[in-house]
Amino acid sequence: MTQVPAFTDRVETPRLMDCPNWVYLLREIDSLYRFWSDGGSIPIRSHRKRVRDRLSATIAKNPHLIDRTASQKHVTAHFSRALDLGERAAMQGMARALREVKDSLTWEYGYEKVSKSLGQKYAYCEILGPRGPVQCDTLILGFVLFAPNTTYPQHSHQDIEESYVSISGAWSENNTAVYAHGSLIFNRPGDEHRITTGDRDPCLLAYA
Repeated sequence: MTQVPAFTDRVETPRLMDCPNWVYLLREIDSLYRFWSDGGSIPIRSHRKRVRDRLSATIAKNPHLIDRTASQKHVTAHFSRALDLGERAAMQGMARALREVKDSLTWEYGYEKVSKSLGQKYAYCEILGPRGPVQCDTLILGFVLFAPNTTYPQHSHQDIEESYVSISGAWSENNTAVYAHGSLIFNRPGDEHRITTGDRDPCLLAYA
């Protein structure tokens, strides 16, 4: 008797290059850290190089994508407006690339407990990191969204350096300046910082 071969329903986990919209978004971030100015700052120049080197290595590996459940928060009601503002100015490529994946983003708070007022005005989403959706163990990339007239409390990260790049909206860190689209702000490990946003429009920042 002829034996019938067995078939399985196993579905191959998609890789980065199977999902062009994620690739285009990562390339927009790469451009920010590759071609925009460091303002003559050696620490910022070094940070930008670390980000783009790790990002380039990740893209070259074509990693598997982690299936994360998309989720919304109260503040994401402002997301479309933030993207509209971004598409009007120098960050239009980034805003358009982000719009293409907006239905796949997992917005969260990052805290077990968050005050009611902050919970209505803030959330972030990761796009690359150990938890995905683009898997990477050497770098975390994402976006943080603030509603108008938000104060994010003073905080620091003891073992983490980070940078924020303005995609849209106006904001200030530690009351030292007002930043608009295209600005890059660098925080060394342990730097205390407090964020406030303008009262008319939401603020969208990329972070690394």
